[in-house]
Amino acid sequence: MNRTTKIGIRLGLLASVGAAVSGIASAQDGLTYSRDIAPILQEKCVSCHNPEGIGPMPLMNYQQVRPFAFLIKDRTSKRIMPPWHVDTGIGIQDFKNDASLGDDQIAKISAWVDAGAPEGDPADMPPPLELPSGGDWQLAEQLGPPDVIVRSRPYDVIANGQDQWWEPRVEFTGLDKERWLRAAEFKPSYPLGKKVVHHGHAVLIPEGEQRSVGLARYGVGKSWEVYPEGTGMRVPPNGIIAWNLHYFPIGAEAPQDVVEVGLWFYPDGVTPELETVGEALFRVDGLNGMARGQDIVIPPHGYQVLQGTHVLDGPAIIHSYRPHLHMRGKVMTMEAIYPDGRREVLSQVNKYDHNWQIAYIYDDHAKPLLPTGTVLQFTSVFDNTANNPINPDPEQWVVFGRRGVDEMSHAWVGITYVNEEEFAQALARRRAQQETLSLDDGQALTQSGNR
Repeated sequence: MNRTTKIGIRLGLLASVGAAVSGIASAQDGLTYSRDIAPILQEKCVSCHNPEGIGPMPLMNYQQVRPFAFLIKDRTSKRIMPPWHVDTGIGIQDFKNDASLGDDQIAKISAWVDAGAPEGDPADMPPPLELPSGGDWQLAEQLGPPDVIVRSRPYDVIANGQDQWWEPRVEFTGLDKERWLRAAEFKPSYPLGKKVVHHGHAVLIPEGEQRSVGLARYGVGKSWEVYPEGTGMRVPPNGIIAWNLHYFPIGAEAPQDVVEVGLWFYPDGVTPELETVGEALFRVDGLNGMARGQDIVIPPHGYQVLQGTHVLDGPAIIHSYRPHLHMRGKVMTMEAIYPDGRREVLSQVNKYDHNWQIAYIYDDHAKPLLPTGTVLQFTSVFDNTANNPINPDPEQWVVFGRRGVDEMSHAWVGITYVNEEEFAQALARRRAQQETLSLDDGQALTQSGNR
C-alpha cells in the first residue's frame, strides 16, 4: 500500500467520523425532557430518586428534575451516577442488573442540558412508573409476599457518626421441615433504618449441625438475591439466626430499629437440580498462615496491593461478584487461571466506592463456568492519598478492622459447586447458546447486507 493510498484511507475515515458526529448532533437537535430524557431517568434513576427511595432528591417529573439539570449532566458525564463501578474495558460486560448509562444516553442528557433543558410537550411523557413504597418487599411484585419473615431484635442506633454493630441471636421458626430457598430479601426498617444500615448478614446455624447457612446478605445497593432457575439453598427447619448488622449513621438515628429478612421457598416437595451456597466469602488478605487482615498495612499518602488465590477442588458456576473493601479500597479484580494455564479477567471493579455494596449479577449466558483445578485470583488496590475523594484522613496508617476508617479485603461471590456431570451439561448448554447467538448474528448481518 503506497503513501497516497494510506492518506486517502485516512481522509475517508476522518470524513466518516465527521459524518457520524454530525449525524449524532442532528439527531439530538430538539431534545426534550418529556420525549427523550424522562425515559432514561425512569429506566436508570427513579428507582432510587423517588420520595421514598435512598436518593437525596426525587427525579419523578420535570419540576423536580429541572433545578438539578446541570448536576445530572455533571454526575452522568463523569459516570458517578448511576452507581456502577465495573471497568467497562475488561472482563465480562453482560449483567442482569446493569445500572450504567450507555454513551448515547449520556450524550443525550448532556446535549439536552446544553440546550437549556427544555420540557417539551407533556403529552410525550412515558406512562408513570408504579414503584413499590420504601417499606414494601421489593421482590413482592415478582414473587408475591415472603413465605417466612425473620426479624432481628430492636436496637437503638444513635446519631454519633460512628460505626455501630448489633449481633443478636434469635430462634428460627416458620418451617416444619427442610425446604429449598429460591430467594431472600434483606429489608432495613423504613424510613429510618434505610438511612443507617450500611451492610449486614443473617446466617442460620442449624440445630445439631456444624454448617451455617447464609440466608441473606445486604449492602447499600444490594438488598435481595434470587437464585437461578433450578438452583436453591437447603434450609433446615430448626436453628438460630445469627445477625451481624453494621450501622453507619451520619447525623441520623433510628430508635428501636428492627431489620427483617423475607424468605421465598420452592413449592413443598420440589427439589431444584442444583444446590447453591449463595454468596461465599473469598479472602484477599491474611494468606500463608497469617491471621485475617494481618497483611493490611497502608502507609500515609501511600498505596497497597494485596492478592488472594483460591483453588477450586470441584467445578463451579459463578452467578455474581461483590467486592468488599472500605474507604481506601479502589480496585478489586477477579481473575480465573485455568488448569491449562490460560488466564482470564472475569470482572474488575476499578472505581470502588465504599458507600455502595453492589453485587454484579451475570447474565445467564455470561456466567463463568470453571473446571476443577481453576485458581480464582483476587487483587485489591488501596489508595490512602488525598487523591481518594472519600479518604477521611491520608495522614493515618491504615490497618485491618471492622470500622469504615479501617480496612478489609474480601469478595462475596455467588457460587454454585457442581459435579463433573452437571458441569459437562452446563458446558453443553453454553455451547448451544453460543451457536444460537452466532446464527442469529449471522442472519442479522445477512439481512442488513441485503437492504
